[in-house]
Amino acid sequence: MAVIENAKITVVGAGAVGAATAYASLIRGAARHVALYDINAAKVEAEVLDLAHGSLFTGTSDITGSADVAVTEGSHVVIVTAGAAQQPGQTRLQLVGTNARIFSKMIPELVEASPNAVFVIVSNPCDVLTVLAQEQTGLPPERLFASGTVLDTSRLRWRLAERAGVAASSVHANIAGEHGDSQFPMWSTATIGTVPLLDWRPENGEPFTIEELDTLAYEVAHAAYKVIEGKGATNYAIGLSATRIAEAVLRDEHAVMPVSTVLNDYHGLSDVALSVPHIVGSTGATPILEAPFSEAELALLHQSADAIKATLAEVRKG
Repeated sequence: MAVIENAKITVVGAGAVGAATAYASLIRGAARHVALYDINAAKVEAEVLDLAHGSLFTGTSDITGSADVAVTEGSHVVIVTAGAAQQPGQTRLQLVGTNARIFSKMIPELVEASPNAVFVIVSNPCDVLTVLAQEQTGLPPERLFASGTVLDTSRLRWRLAERAGVAASSVHANIAGEHGDSQFPMWSTATIGTVPLLDWRPENGEPFTIEELDTLAYEVAHAAYKVIEGKGATNYAIGLSATRIAEAVLRDEHAVMPVSTVLNDYHGLSDVALSVPHIVGSTGATPILEAPFSEAELALLHQSADAIKATLAEVRKG
C-alpha cells in the first residue's frame, strides 16, 4: 500500500458539514495536516480556533484555515462541502442552480492550487455537481468524484444491524444510484456475514420480509429530511463519511465503497455520475465492472441516471 506520509486534507466550506468533516478528520487522525477554507473569513477563523483549542487531544494532526485559497495548496485530498444548504422540504436536486454557479468559479481555483489532489464532492446535489466539475476541469473521473451513497449505505447497515441484532460491520449491503430520492438498495447481494439477508434468522425475532425491507429502504432514502426538519442540517454522519473516504485514499486501502464517479459504459450508462461499488485508493475511485445487479436493480439504476440527466439538461439550458 502506498500510504501518503505527511498527508494534507483540505475541507472547503466552514458550515455545519465542513466543520464536522474537519473535526472528524482531526479526531480520527486521518491526515497530518487539516486545512479549512471558506470565503467567510470570520467564520473560518472562529471554526479553526475552536478546533485548534482542542489540539492537545487530537494526536499529531494540526489545523489551519483561511479565506485565502492559498491555504488549500498542496492538498492530497480536497473535500468540497461549500454551497447552499438543503432546506426543510427541499430536495437535493433543487439546490443545483445555486451550487452550480458557486462551483463554476471555485473548483478551477482549487484544482490550480492542488493539481495532483483527489477531489471528493459532498455539496448537493453531489452527483450533478460532480458531472459539471469533471467536465469543467477535465480531471480523470477517478480523481474527482462524489461521496455519493456512502452515508446512505451507513444508514442502511445501521438499521439492518439494529433489526438483526448484529454489528453494523457484519452487514454487507449497499445503496446505489442517486444520492437522493431515486436511490435504491442492492438487495440481491445483501448479506449478514455470509448469510443472504432474507435467510437470516434473528435469535429473538422474525426473519426479514420483503415488505419490511421496502419500508426500511424508504426510511433510509428520506432520513436526511427528518434530520433537517429537526435540527436544520445533517452534519456529523456526513462528516464522518467524507473523512472515511479520505482515509481510504490517503492509506491506499483499495476499500470497496459506493462513491459516485462519472461513468463510462457502465451497464450501458455513460456521462452521468452514479453511486455503484468502487475501489477507492491513492489514485482515486474506480467502478467495479463485475458488481452484480438484478434486472430490477439495473432498471432502478437507469431511472436514477435519467433523473440526474434531466437535472443536468436543465442546468445547461439555464
